[in-house]
Amino acid sequence: MALSDTEREQFLAEPHIAALAVDAGAEGGRGPLTVPIWYQYAPGGDIWIMTGRASRKAELIAAAGRFTLMVDRVEPTIRYVSVEGPVVSTVPAKREQLVEMSSRYLPADKVAPYVDFAWKEHGEQIVIHMRPTRWVSSDLGQV
Repeated sequence: MALSDTEREQFLAEPHIAALAVDAGAEGGRGPLTVPIWYQYAPGGDIWIMTGRASRKAELIAAAGRFTLMVDRVEPTIRYVSVEGPVVSTVPAKREQLVEMSSRYLPADKVAPYVDFAWKEHGEQIVIHMRPTRWVSSDLGQV
């Protein structure tokens, strides 16, 4: 059964690991790039991700102008939300955004050490904002 607008937005706002998919073009006959990624979302807003400025992911998103995120869970019910939309902005990342994102996914005592490491070692980062325009969702219940 499809989720209501409120249910799908609330589910997407939870800290799931997303599968990001973006068109890889005619790059050697390959399918789309699909990778796990952290993301940030608040109901009614845009989604944002953080990635390396020179990453393959960033280059493909810039070329395609859009991407898809899919999140799922298997307990207590099998549920998923997939959302796709255009990129609405790409800006240099700020350390505060890395703290915000890391705090969403890591235990509190791990955030500062991770942020210190990632800010120094991951190279220049960007934040890409996507406006959700197409949604697919379902709750399959307990199968």
